[in-house]
Amino acid sequence: MADLFLVRHGETEWSRSGRHTGWTDVPLTEHGRDEARRLVPLVRSHRIAAAFVSPLQRARETAELIGLRDGRVDADLREWDYGGYEGITTVEIQHERPGWFLFTDGVAPGPPDHPGESPEQVGERADRVLARVEAAAAAHDGDVMLVAHGHFLRVLTARRLGLPATDGALFQLATGALCRLGTEHGRPVIAEWNVRPGS
Repeated sequence: MADLFLVRHGETEWSRSGRHTGWTDVPLTEHGRDEARRLVPLVRSHRIAAAFVSPLQRARETAELIGLRDGRVDADLREWDYGGYEGITTVEIQHERPGWFLFTDGVAPGPPDHPGESPEQVGERADRVLARVEAAAAAHDGDVMLVAHGHFLRVLTARRLGLPATDGALFQLATGALCRLGTEHGRPVIAEWNVRPGS
């Protein structure tokens, strides 16, 4: 089994303020661009045979800045659909729903084109991505990199480790960070997590 590298996009104004950013296509801040650039030596130190990128501009720009200009855009790598909680912070949500937690309580319904997703629905998307990762690793005989979003990549990590989607709650993931999911004795493991050079 090849290694799977995960990159969370660099900082945006919304990530800095803690606003849930699902489908809203916000750009990187200059600090977010710097976070991405600092990952270049780490990315170049590995042989990446295939890369997949979220369609949202913050992920696509991060991919370009780290040198992945040929990454395949994959709609399943988009961030969690937060439904009615799009653009709202956890603190604001907890004023209305004390103790609310995304990974266990889900989201409020949103507009018809963005109704929101349950953890299990995000997990189903992650499973589809992981199937494509395995196929790409086998076809190209090398490691695979994903450039995407914090909550989605946390769910994907849980699924890669054989855990339920809700266990993505266990893996805090910073902007502009790189992680490596590898294997030990043929079983998936976290080999590196939240690597942020120069931060």
